[in-house]
Amino acid sequence: MTLQELQKQILQLPTSDRWQLVQTILESLKGETLPMLKLRDLSRLRGIAKSSVAAGHNDSKEDYATYLTEKYK
Repeated sequence: MTLQELQKQILQLPTSDRWQLVQTILESLKGETLPMLKLRDLSRLRGIAKSSVAAGHNDSKEDYATYLTEKYK
């Protein structure tokens, strides 16, 4: 069956059946494409939580206090 033949048959279906077909096709496409998209998006975040300086807990508080002081001058 060619694509054109399939399209003709689909257009002869009732509207509710065509909507159901659309939903089925969309779900199948999501299942095939989303895993690749998620992997690509997450790879960009690699290393985001790394600190450039190994700072202690107190240093972080001091840095934050300095940041706020500078911000609201």
